[in-house]
Amino acid sequence: MLVSVTFKSVSRALAATLLLSLLVAPRAQAQRKGKPVNADGSLAAPAPAPAPARPARLQPLFGGITPAQATQVIGEARLKAIAASFASAAEASTFFSTKGYEYLSENQPDTAAYRFNLAWLLNQQNADAYHGLGIVASAQPTPDAAIGLLAKGLALTPASAPMLSDLGISYLIRYGLTKKKKDLTAGMDLLQRATTLDPANAVAWQQQARGLYYQEKYPEAWAAVHKGQALNVSSLDFSLISDLQAKLPDPQGIFK
Repeated sequence: MLVSVTFKSVSRALAATLLLSLLVAPRAQAQRKGKPVNADGSLAAPAPAPAPARPARLQPLFGGITPAQATQVIGEARLKAIAASFASAAEASTFFSTKGYEYLSENQPDTAAYRFNLAWLLNQQNADAYHGLGIVASAQPTPDAAIGLLAKGLALTPASAPMLSDLGISYLIRYGLTKKKKDLTAGMDLLQRATTLDPANAVAWQQQARGLYYQEKYPEAWAAVHKGQALNVSSLDFSLISDLQAKLPDPQGIFK
């Protein structure tokens, strides 16, 4: 499961656009004088210096470089020494992906990312490495990186209900940001496949309910909420429940 999922609202986009139109004239005047301004017209503070780039070993898939380049980051001799401690590179890869999940559970995403990167470098066919890095990437402002990584993992394990669920959730998060119908369609397809393979996946049911809410299928959304609730109460998405209540009272009368 994704460690945390946050559906962000973009409902204030129109208001922001209208506000911007009111501020164009004073901004332009100040900028012509070379002075940046805040939204209220006051002089802006100097922009902060950009954050230093994160080390490649802490970026998913070493920041997108090739395995040969990543080997140079780790050090070829060091990588060989690591692999020599196991019966095979594949076994070493499995060990490091397992450790990665342990560090995720301890809220140490950087350490987890390094372990998942090692797992990938030792065996590019280890789906758990992509899955774990997808979870790490889900902390980024947009879900694009997570979607790419989880899709790579799913290509290796197409019958993985957890991978299907997490990828489906990521598509719904992106739909919440972009409102692109193809993201909603993809997310719902993946979540339906996840619940078909694993009917006990409570989180997938709750997020399927979110997708049904987006589709304005409110009775079906409530039914999915209750399925997830019956499996695991902690899976409940109370933000979704609040949204649903505004459209249709709970048919079962549980949530009031």
